[in-house]
Order: sequence, then structure tokens, then C-alpha cells
Amino acid sequence: MDFGKLGAFMYADPCGPDELAESAQRIERLGYTTLWYPEAFHYEALALGGFLLSQTKTLIVASGIANIYARDAAASVMGLNSLNALYGGRFVLGLGVSHAPLVSDLRGHEYKKPVTTMRAYLDAMDKTWESLGNTPQEKQIILAALGPNMLKLGGERSLGVMPANVTTEHAAIARAQVGPTRVVCPMIHVCMSPDPQQARAAARAALALYFTLPNYTNAWMGFGFDASDLENGGSDRLIDALVVWGDIEQIKAGLQGNYDKGADHLAIDSIRPDGQPGVDWNLLEALAPANN
Repeated sequence: MDFGKLGAFMYADPCGPDELAESAQRIERLGYTTLWYPEAFHYEALALGGFLLSQTKTLIVASGIANIYARDAAASVMGLNSLNALYGGRFVLGLGVSHAPLVSDLRGHEYKKPVTTMRAYLDAMDKTWESLGNTPQEKQIILAALGPNMLKLGGERSLGVMPANVTTEHAAIARAQVGPTRVVCPMIHVCMSPDPQQARAAARAALALYFTLPNYTNAWMGFGFDASDLENGGSDRLIDALVVWGDIEQIKAGLQGNYDKGADHLAIDSIRPDGQPGVDWNLLEALAPANN
């Protein structure tokens, strides 16, 4: 599976079918190799993946990330098998343990130890493939991972890892844990504005939800930030570490820093400078592989 150097990350929940189809096709025309989308509050991950695949021809479509508490391991195996059989092997199932509020409060499940739970889920997927007699040569799975143990598991049991809401330096941590042969595909927030006040305000609006999720805030504390950095929508130094912003040349330099630290592929979350939700097409056009 060749993810290419640049992919686009898109929040699908606010979009209707026409906008989803048009966005996926536009991302494909711009030369991005991969379209990533999260499983949040509206669309089910595999159903949405099938729709996006049906609207495109060559684009890799990847859940970024599907919640393992939303379906059992057998359902994930059969869904992954189905989408790849029907759409030419273009689907990658990104899997993650999600967050306690989204698992316990929203779904009513017990949120268990992340690494232990993910390992057991992957074991159950393997048993399903074995029982069906169709274990693929390459399991098109990628893991959401932040800490060293989950990163290591991703390197051992999947194509690699997709860390989200991380600093540039995290790419080196991920590379050290997954090894040289697995992919590191961080989701990177990007805002094309050279105005520090505008860029940081837009970033704070875009990242507000993540500040309510302990898996991320705990990870940031592990990166060297402290409680004061989490106040008032995030300190300037935290926002600047989590979001690449500036003019297009500054952005390209910031993205290159992730490659230099060990990333293979970047999933670009384009933040609109006006602070409104949705894709910043100006930014995706400026970074488009087809235009560079």
C-alpha cells in the first residue's frame, strides 16, 4: 500500500452526500493519494468508506480513525474484505480505541486499557480471517497511536500508525517505535495565514473538541507541556506546536520538518483562516501534488 506523501483529512459529519462526493473527487483530481476521515457522531465508518470509494477511481480511502468499540472484530474483517473486493483494494481500515467519553457515555461500553484492548481486537481479527480461510497477504489496517506501547503495537501488527494532534518531534518517536518498514502517517493541522493572531484563533476554534479528550491532553503533557498550556483554548506555544501555519512557503517548510523526523505520509487537516468549519480549498490547491 503506497499512501504517497500527502493525503487530505476531511471531517465528513457536517457534509451531505453531494458535498462528500464532490470533495472526494476534487481531492482525487488535485493529486492527493489518500482521503482520511474520522468516525465521530454521524456517519458509520465502513458505510461512509464505501460511499467515498464509489465516488472515486484511484483514491485510497482510509478511516482515520474507526472506533473499535463501534463493531466487533469479525464485522471489521468482513467490512474490510468487502470494501477491498468491491473497490480494487483501495480501502484502509484505520482503527483506534477512541476516548472514554465517546465510548462510555455515547455508546455505553466499558472503556478498557487501550493497548491490551487493541491487541485483543487484532487477535480476534486474525482468528476471523483464519476461520474464513482468507487471510490477506497484506492486512490493510493502520492504528491510531500516540504513546510508545501503541506505536510499537502498530509496527508489529499493522501497516503502521496514524498519530493525531501531535508535534513535529513526535514523528521521530513514532519512527523509533514502529521501525523502518512500517508507515508513519501523522494527521497534521495546517492553517494558511501569515497573521499569528488570525492563525491561532482559527486553530483554537478547530481544536476545541480535542481539548476535552484526555487521551490528547495527557499526551501533550507528556510532550513537555503543562496545565497552563491547556487553558483558554491552548497557549500560543502549544498551538504553534500542534498547527503548521504561515504563508505557503512557511507551511511547506513546516511539513518538511515532519518528513525529516521520520514521517512517510502526512494527512493534512486544512483549517480555514476565518475560523469556520470545512475544508480550506485554497490551502489544498496550494499544496496539491498535481500543482507542485
